[in-house]
Amino acid sequence: MPNLFQIGLLFIASYLVGGVPFGLVVSRLRGVNIREHGSGNFGATNVGRVLGRKWGALVLLLDAIKGGVTSVGAMLFLQTGNYASIEPVHRDLIWLGTGLCCVIGSIAPVYLKFKGGKGVATTLGVILGIWPYLTLPALAATIVWAVVVLISRYVSLGSLAAAGFMPIAFILISRLKGWPLRDHFPLLGLTLVVGAMIVVRHRSNIGRLMAGTENRIGEVKS
Repeated sequence: MPNLFQIGLLFIASYLVGGVPFGLVVSRLRGVNIREHGSGNFGATNVGRVLGRKWGALVLLLDAIKGGVTSVGAMLFLQTGNYASIEPVHRDLIWLGTGLCCVIGSIAPVYLKFKGGKGVATTLGVILGIWPYLTLPALAATIVWAVVVLISRYVSLGSLAAAGFMPIAFILISRLKGWPLRDHFPLLGLTLVVGAMIVVRHRSNIGRLMAGTENRIGEVKS
């Protein structure tokens, strides 16, 4: 029987890990307050624009790692005690809750008065860590992201395309692998919820894309 107190602690720990603002930390170590430059966001895109691509890539990697750590931690937690024998749906619900708490922590960290980033890299890390059910769809969505960014040079457009493709990839791969959707509908729900969260967090980007004023990779924000 699942212990609600233990699960609650798992969710809180995931939120706190997700809230670590690596973009802010890296920029501070470089002597820059990233919130005063570029778009003011401390995500990988703005860090790369202000400090250089290698620093943006580092922030992207660190944000993805914190998401992956929470998913792997949840997996190890679910392999202990009575959790190893619970129904797949209940296991996936705990996995889902852990991942969502991490993403919410990235978007609304308690350390920064609940003002965080867009959570894209953290979401990618969370999903990649849910092996193999979301790892494979996430890799497919990552390919979509890379192709869209390569063609359009819009990081935001790539993020939106990947968010929309994730649920589709999950359904297609589930059918190919023979994973019953009735056993794993919480994970499908995760792809839908985090996709919606990414779209909501990109409202301003969507407006700039429609107006033709969104920054492309390589352009300097004036």
